[in-house]
Amino acid sequence: MQQEKALALLKSGKNVFLTGSAGTGKTFVLNQYIRFLKERKIIVAVTASTGIAATHMNGMTIHSWSGIGIKESVTQRDLANMKTKKYLKTHLEKVKVLIIDEISMLHLNQLNAVDQVLRYFQDPLLSFGGVQVVLCGDFFQLPPIGSPGETSKEKFAFMSQAWVNASMSVCYLTEQYRQNDNDLNLILNEIRRGCISNENYDKLLKSSDNKLKSDVEPTKLYTHNVDVDRINKEHLSKLSGVSKKYVAETKGNKLLIETLKKSVLAGEELTFKVGAKVMFVKNDKDKRYVNGSLGTVIGFNDEGIPSVKLLDGRTIYAAKEDWSIMDDTGKTLANYNQIPLRLAWAITIHKCQGMTLDSAEIDLSKTFEMGQGYVALSRLKKLESLNLKGLNKTALEVDSLAYKADLRFQELSQDADNAFNLEELDLLSKTFIRNSGGLINKKEITKQKNKLKAKSEGKQPTYEVTLMHLKQQVSLEKIAEIRGLTLGTISGHLIKIRKDNPSVDLSYYRPKASLIKKVKLAYDKEPKNAPISLTSVHRRLGGTISYDDLKLAVAFMDN
Repeated sequence: MQQEKALALLKSGKNVFLTGSAGTGKTFVLNQYIRFLKERKIIVAVTASTGIAATHMNGMTIHSWSGIGIKESVTQRDLANMKTKKYLKTHLEKVKVLIIDEISMLHLNQLNAVDQVLRYFQDPLLSFGGVQVVLCGDFFQLPPIGSPGETSKEKFAFMSQAWVNASMSVCYLTEQYRQNDNDLNLILNEIRRGCISNENYDKLLKSSDNKLKSDVEPTKLYTHNVDVDRINKEHLSKLSGVSKKYVAETKGNKLLIETLKKSVLAGEELTFKVGAKVMFVKNDKDKRYVNGSLGTVIGFNDEGIPSVKLLDGRTIYAAKEDWSIMDDTGKTLANYNQIPLRLAWAITIHKCQGMTLDSAEIDLSKTFEMGQGYVALSRLKKLESLNLKGLNKTALEVDSLAYKADLRFQELSQDADNAFNLEELDLLSKTFIRNSGGLINKKEITKQKNKLKAKSEGKQPTYEVTLMHLKQQVSLEKIAEIRGLTLGTISGHLIKIRKDNPSVDLSYYRPKASLIKKVKLAYDKEPKNAPISLTSVHRRLGGTISYDDLKLAVAFMDN
């Protein structure tokens, strides 16, 4: 199916399974649909089966969004408890469209649980409570983590009752945008068919001789954490400079603390140096970074907190964060506190799903799960960008149930393609928008588009943009000129930035001590229990100090 038809089917409001081989543009189509919904003010939840996958969609995990957490089933008591939590009740009752990316890694029990939750919060007689569900992924990629001895039939989401009840329209994308018609694409298609030719197998083996040309050191992918840890430690030891060690702090139930230790990607003991390649392993509540953000340690502040320069050029202080396990009442049973980073010269294949890499060194010699080889190889655009360090039989195998299901998905996609033309789907789309409470009027849609565009173009909060210039010691006058704002506005930014970022050294902007002292004396004479007004302080000083200088003094008045 072409992307245009898939997008039209999504817009029609039908439940959709969007699939296709790696590089066919599944995420692109999803993003197009998400934009369509937001431009019409239709409430959409963007989720994924894992934290790393969720970061690629700027969303959250389905487990967190739905409130099911690590549960594989929910009881009536669980559901009643969810309804007491305002943050869950609000979005579960209002959502119109639910997107779940990387569906291959979601266990069928968990998809059934999501269905149960939405039926409870919305319409109990309708699949997923009547919410449009869009599932996206490729079952040739990594499978769900199941219990020992569980078969694929007992794990894959497409075997769930929730999937059957949803009457999914299958959109199997066929155009290749990542690899095009090159050797790597041929190899990947042969892996999907379950039989790689001798010719392509030899080409894959010969990629071990490839000399990778890159300004940036290629990412190293391994199947096991032990290899990833070894590589990262070797690289760290080669860096000069003093190392900083961070030990996790824990409190609460000992058994639950052990559970946290196994699940949190920030280890009990972390060691970093300037120059270390790192990855954030937690979503930041202030949205400065997400789980999976890559960067380099460029220094440490006076408190020893690492300063990380992200790939987009921003600098973030990686202060310690909490991971907790709470009971149904919200009481913390166990807490784990650690720097939210891990070394990232090498990463496991499980962490790379959804990425596109310019080049990579990949070791598949210890592959233990079908799908790992396909996921790793499909991160690249061409075979010349691969340096293969090892290969075993499992790396090129695919799950037999996934293979049979994929053939059926292709047939169902063809049926869906033939069943509707674009004009019919457009009419259905208008009805869906109206039923979802979305915008129909073209002027209102254009107005919303412009709002979203403005928000996107200025997606860095205004204070963060100012802070970026402050760190480079650009004069306040110049920052005001660059940003098209008044000097007074920038001085006002400095007050908030100093308050919210006490560890950032902005002493370059500190005014004379005599000015700070004079302003502080005026402040101290203001009524104790009344909000302090700059106008009042300015008047108290007889207008002898300009508002710009007044704000500058206030920014540094705390020390």
